[in-house]
Amino acid sequence: MKIFSKIVICISLCIVVFCEEVPIVSQSGDVSPDGSFKWSYEAGDGTAQEQSGQLKQIEDSAGEAVQGAASWTDPEGGSHQLKYVADENGYQPQSADIPVAPEVPPAILKSLEWIASHPQPKE
Repeated sequence: MKIFSKIVICISLCIVVFCEEVPIVSQSGDVSPDGSFKWSYEAGDGTAQEQSGQLKQIEDSAGEAVQGAASWTDPEGGSHQLKYVADENGYQPQSADIPVAPEVPPAILKSLEWIASHPQPKE
């Protein structure tokens, strides 16, 4: 039990030493009776996030449509922004930081089109 206590104390000290407390500069939040909501915050290090949402009828069931944005600065000083929507079409992020897949080479695209236009006969 003494070893466990020493490990916990050591980890706690590491957390205190290596974690920098960042103050919250501003924050707001609101939830309406109709189910819609909105919240945001900005931290002292420039990190900011906001999100809003509302109930939405999706076919035979109720769902929620959410949109938001986040921005932060990485340790090297690079600025990052992310905008997103989450609804019946799934999560749809937009950011210059999201990798973009290369275009399909023309020969492969032509092969895929040929395969689609010549289905295999069913046995």
